Amino acid sequence: MSLITKRACHAQLLVCALGCCCGRTDRGKPAVPVDWLKTEWKRRRLNPRVQLTMTGCLGPCDLVNVVGIITAEGPQWLGGLHTPAHFEALVEWASAVHVAGHALPLPPTLDDHRVDRFPSPLTAACPAPTPDAA
Repeated sequence: MSLITKRACHAQLLVCALGCCCGRTDRGKPAVPVDWLKTEWKRRRLNPRVQLTMTGCLGPCDLVNVVGIITAEGPQWLGGLHTPAHFEALVEWASAVHVAGHALPLPPTLDDHRVDRFPSPLTAACPAPTPDAA
């Protein structure tokens, strides 16, 4: 007889770990505390219920430190995260989600940092052909 367990992933936090244009410290922008985030996730044992994913550029690149939060309700994007308190709020949110067993709303301290990742509607790269008017 074997025991099978299923652990549901309730949310995913996407963090740019590559130091791309939105988090380039050589341009005077604050760095994402990647090592601290990884350490906290491991210490609090948040994976796999709240997945921490290190990724490439999340853009838009005119904002500092953009992160994505993916839940069953869809993606949410935060930008302009420049203080340790912003990242501490994300870790506390992830801990609360882990304990609750389902996705929770983001803390109010992060509400002002919500952004539209794609603010304008996407258009096709090649327009549809139009019939000849002959």
